[in-house]
Amino acid sequence: MLQQAFNGLVGGAFYALLALGLAVIFGMLGVVNFAHGAFYMLGAFGSYVLLDSFGVNFWVALVAVPVVLGLAGVALERLFIRRLAPLDPLYNFLFTFGLALILQDLVKREYGVQSQPYPRPALLDGTVDLGLFTYPAYQVFVLALSVVVCAAVWLVLTRTRLGMIVRAATERPELTRALGIDVGRWVTPVFGFGIALAGLAGVLAAPMRAVNPLMGADLIITVFAVVVIGGLGSIFGSVAAGFAIGLVSALGNLYVPALSQTLVFILMAAVLLWRPAGLFGREESLS
Repeated sequence: MLQQAFNGLVGGAFYALLALGLAVIFGMLGVVNFAHGAFYMLGAFGSYVLLDSFGVNFWVALVAVPVVLGLAGVALERLFIRRLAPLDPLYNFLFTFGLALILQDLVKREYGVQSQPYPRPALLDGTVDLGLFTYPAYQVFVLALSVVVCAAVWLVLTRTRLGMIVRAATERPELTRALGIDVGRWVTPVFGFGIALAGLAGVLAAPMRAVNPLMGADLIITVFAVVVIGGLGSIFGSVAAGFAIGLVSALGNLYVPALSQTLVFILMAAVLLWRPAGLFGREESLS
């Protein structure tokens, strides 16, 4: 059971990174970024292409790919997202949905639908003794790095003036504008940062999961459920729900395998019936 729980935490690491990026983007822009899974897929394919075509190793890709995708996110927000923001939110949802399909098909056209292999870095190609059991070193690294990244983001958001502004603009954009803070100037870098987190998760996933054009589409629906459970726009809630859902999914596979594919959505329905705003979301006043 402990080993399966650890598997759940490792899976939850990907949910947490992706949900963190989604929560920040939704909180500040009010945009449901359906292309988030496609950028996760591009992160994995970016590391594969760098290794296969240029011989660039995992450690360089771990830094370079999220930076490049983050810059692509900045350009995307400047050229398209910002222009659609004044319109009905459905327009940006449809745009990001269409963008996800385009990116998937472009990668599918170039590399086909078969999974591409990506080796684990030699430094982490072994096991770690955790006392009660041994565990692959690479999975331990993924969990540790995810916790460090989420903790670092949380510290920046809670302990620095920059973080306080971004957090306020994310969770209460109208009130932040009323206090004289220009929320618009933070939108572009925050959107790029959210995309970079998706790219980072993709690079980390490459040695563990099948690198294929549909890997993001298979994951993004669950990530949306994670964000809803944690509370739309709640940064802490998204991270906490990510790790919690990873645990629930892993233990569900162990004890109730017949419900393994639907357990997350059953939990989401239960949470929404109890707290419509999510576990850490804030109820909107009707008055």
